Amino acid sequence: MELQITARTVELDDWLKEEITRRAAKLESAYQRIIHCRVVVEVPHRHKRDGVLYNIRIDLHVPGAVLMVEREPNEDLTAAMRDAFDAARRKLEDYSRQQRGDVKRRAEAPHARVSALFPEDGYGFLTTSEGSEMYFHENSVLNGDFKRLRIGAEVRFAEEEGEKGPQASTVALVRK
Repeated sequence: MELQITARTVELDDWLKEEITRRAAKLESAYQRIIHCRVVVEVPHRHKRDGVLYNIRIDLHVPGAVLMVEREPNEDLTAAMRDAFDAARRKLEDYSRQQRGDVKRRAEAPHARVSALFPEDGYGFLTTSEGSEMYFHENSVLNGDFKRLRIGAEVRFAEEEGEKGPQASTVALVRK
């Protein structure tokens, strides 16, 4: 891995350069195919009230992407560097999982149709795509949409076990 260290509006002593080099080398344990790592250390502004704030930006060139990390500026240079390299390691681990296909895909909530409504009592029933009927309460309907529900309206729902069997714990109106 090629490492480039850039300092803007701040002087880096040898210890700091060695620390950046050491931390950058440790990134390869999270993802071995890093091509280039650029670390920028800067003091963007000097405020009388806030004092000196250090900003660390890390650009990681990997096959097929450039991963960029920039954390909130910190008055402690060591903490700013630790936070930035920790975030870079997490980003590399996520990228590595994505490349291997290990990323979990969120399953879309099942769809149903409103089959019965009792607005005066604050509940209704859904008919799922499998044909089963499921109770829901108006408090389960997201965004205050209970009043907008109509018989036949399409909704997404989350199922849970209720006192009298399965019920919809969350109901969201599908907007077209």
